[in-house]
Amino acid sequence: MSSVQFASPSRETHEDNNNERLDLLLTKANAMDPTLNMSLSTDTFLKAALSLKQQVVDVTWRRGGAELSSGAGRGIDPTLYTGLLGTGFTCFRSYEITGNHNDLRLSAQVVDTCASVVRASTRHVTFLCGRGGIYALGAVVANYMGDHQRRDFFLNLFLEIAQEKALPVGPEEGGFGMSYDLMYGRAGFLWAALFINKYLGPETLPNELLMPIVDAVLAGGRAGASDNTACPLMYRWHGTRYWGAANGLAGILQVLLHFPLSEEDAGDVKGTLSYMMSNRFPHSGNYPVSEGNPRDKLVQWSHGATGIAITLCKASQVFPSDREFRNAAIEAGEVVWKNGLVKKVGLADGAAGNAYAFLSLYRLTGESIYEERAKAFASFLELLTADHGRGADHGFSLYQGLAGAACFWFDLLAPANSRFPGYEL
Repeated sequence: MSSVQFASPSRETHEDNNNERLDLLLTKANAMDPTLNMSLSTDTFLKAALSLKQQVVDVTWRRGGAELSSGAGRGIDPTLYTGLLGTGFTCFRSYEITGNHNDLRLSAQVVDTCASVVRASTRHVTFLCGRGGIYALGAVVANYMGDHQRRDFFLNLFLEIAQEKALPVGPEEGGFGMSYDLMYGRAGFLWAALFINKYLGPETLPNELLMPIVDAVLAGGRAGASDNTACPLMYRWHGTRYWGAANGLAGILQVLLHFPLSEEDAGDVKGTLSYMMSNRFPHSGNYPVSEGNPRDKLVQWSHGATGIAITLCKASQVFPSDREFRNAAIEAGEVVWKNGLVKKVGLADGAAGNAYAFLSLYRLTGESIYEERAKAFASFLELLTADHGRGADHGFSLYQGLAGAACFWFDLLAPANSRFPGYEL
């Protein structure tokens, strides 16, 4: 059996006092050292998740309680991606696993604070970085609490966003004023709507409201691919044709795969995935950051094999007769296994996010090897999180910090029900 080769850590990674121990662990992992214990118990994961969640709450919520309660919260980042809403989501995930109503109440308090802060800014409408995430999570949490008046309050705010004129406007009508990506654009709004429908019922936000936006996303992709006949859909974000989950093809396709598609639309989605699969880096099997980019370095959710592996898992579920998607998902998972153990902890570009690829593959295949690989990454995270967060930008956030690792550990307690926060449903 050949040894598993893990990627060398990026120079851009935050360095801390744990580096010598981390380097030793990486060395052992590269050699598959038998003294490296990569198996932790379920009880250990639960304790680690609860401890990490408490750290996140203490730093992001309780220590700033005076400022928050006094209303002087204008400097607060209310987003789920790097801000306070990520704490609310982590508490909600904890409630889903443990049933602790204190977590649910805390999540509601965080959402209310974020909702009051976001009124000063109406720029983005997405789940990860905009009002859509606040109102969607607010409606779901209120429903769990049995507060139907509060639930309907947030639903009405979300419906106000849905009236944004740019959302359903296609390129033939000049609809380039709003991007299409998951983080900041129309796909991100649609994901928030899907989140609501998952928890509150499939017709809470009807297809008559959402499908015109889906059609606009498809039309925008066709217009963006008009000069590349080999790829049916293509999008630009700030002028670059990204492939990844955050701002590119993988994230947009992930969302489209949740909607009823016509034969033509499904053909374009499948054709785009096939184009991406056929243009992988031949030696590593990894995926480019953007169209024509020769740099084969990043293996993470935001860029590279991790986000695309998860999207391919979804494609395999939607198109089960197309075995190429299942095979490509498995191959992308191998890339993550060989290159995805990095020193960052978060979901966007860290080990926690990379580990979700294995949980997706476990749900797709039912094969225990992927659960074991997720646990191996969890063991690494246990050491990695020991000193993380001190002085790091967004060190306790969901996508770039410890909150993401906490959600991953919660999901390890029920891998069959695991979902990448803000990406899988």
